[in-house]
Amino acid sequence: MKSLTERFINFIAKEQLFQPGSQVLVAVSGGVDSIALIELCHRCEFEFSIAHFNFKLRGTESDEDALFVKKLAAKYGVKYFEKEHETGNYAAENKLSIQAAARALRYTWFYTLINSKTGKPFNYILTAHHSDDNIETILMNFFRGTGINGLKGILPKHDKLIRPLLFAKKEELIIFADENNLDYREDSSNASEKYTRNYFRNEIIPAIEKVFPAVKNNLAENAERFRDIQYWYSFSIKNVIKKLVIEKGDEIHIPVLKLEKIPGIKTIVYEIVKDYGFTSSQADDAIKLLQSESGKFIISATHRILRNRKWLIISKINSLTSSHYLIEENDSHIIFDKCKLELEKKNMPLELISNNEIAQIDLSLIEFPMILRKWKQGDYFYPLGMVKKKKLSRFLIDQKLSINQKENIWVIESNKKIVWIVNHRIDNRFKITAKTKELLKINWRSSE
Repeated sequence: MKSLTERFINFIAKEQLFQPGSQVLVAVSGGVDSIALIELCHRCEFEFSIAHFNFKLRGTESDEDALFVKKLAAKYGVKYFEKEHETGNYAAENKLSIQAAARALRYTWFYTLINSKTGKPFNYILTAHHSDDNIETILMNFFRGTGINGLKGILPKHDKLIRPLLFAKKEELIIFADENNLDYREDSSNASEKYTRNYFRNEIIPAIEKVFPAVKNNLAENAERFRDIQYWYSFSIKNVIKKLVIEKGDEIHIPVLKLEKIPGIKTIVYEIVKDYGFTSSQADDAIKLLQSESGKFIISATHRILRNRKWLIISKINSLTSSHYLIEENDSHIIFDKCKLELEKKNMPLELISNNEIAQIDLSLIEFPMILRKWKQGDYFYPLGMVKKKKLSRFLIDQKLSINQKENIWVIESNKKIVWIVNHRIDNRFKITAKTKELLKINWRSSE
């Protein structure tokens, strides 16, 4: 059987992880996995530096780990980088699990190091994830219901992040360290069942091995198969979605009748909506919208899926901090909802402009401050050229606006009278006449 070093070199070549001469930054915790990794890098004469993140989760034990890794860098004669952070506080502030918080802190710092403009830049980050880590990840993803994407497990290479030990089992790394008298630190938290990964590692997988002794080998082999399956799955899904969805500005429009005829509709819908914060169970809710009346919707933290006539429309949830703005007499502009109003007083006579984006209003008829606000049910106005009032809701229907468009209609009012349906129609009561001496010109512009 080939040595661990030979298999290490072969795996890097097979997966085309990096070329000899690359500058790599090795993430070292002090545990046996990362200790084996830096020894293998040393034997292969790779150019590497060491980075250690102190999460401050285990008191003096964490500090001792940092000191141990620092001495290790001195032993190998390589550059050493260290950072510490109170991970528990960060997790609480950001409402994350300890593991998620540690992952976010660690990788943010690693990428900061390799993208630093000072000194010689690093080409890649190396972590010591091994075959057992991959198996645990696959099982956790399976039970989380992440689908095909989760079953491919940990990738050997993702962007500048490389895992060159995925070919090796944990026990192989321990044997390698012991045979070569390599010192390493034992992390006491690895025995704690409060972390999901440890529960799978210490309880679930050993229980499965009692029934299927070869479970680790089988899952490791399946991980490679699922990587191939994931590639072709993604390729096919992208082609289907490309033919199905229509992008209109910030919105995604999906024809209901066309979607209903798609084979494997649940999978297709999930792959469309997951990038907008929707869960797999909400994908079922999205499918139910196909049989709903117009106006029904579901929401995620950031987006909404709306049934609008013959379409499903995915759009961002309005995140306005204000729904009312005052327009004072001397204001020259108002910024609102990714839009801008430019205000200018003009003397008559002046050539009038026929453009929905511009309102020209008799200044003498206006009382300041005016109010810029979203329209609401019950609003009415006298459309330009008409002597009878009209409900704004009916006007918007006549304009054949979608539900999303209706929700983004703003009005300007003066003394409780609507002056202008912004970007649509002014009120007849404020129009320019032969008696007008001064007008207010309001120009609407998109600020995007």
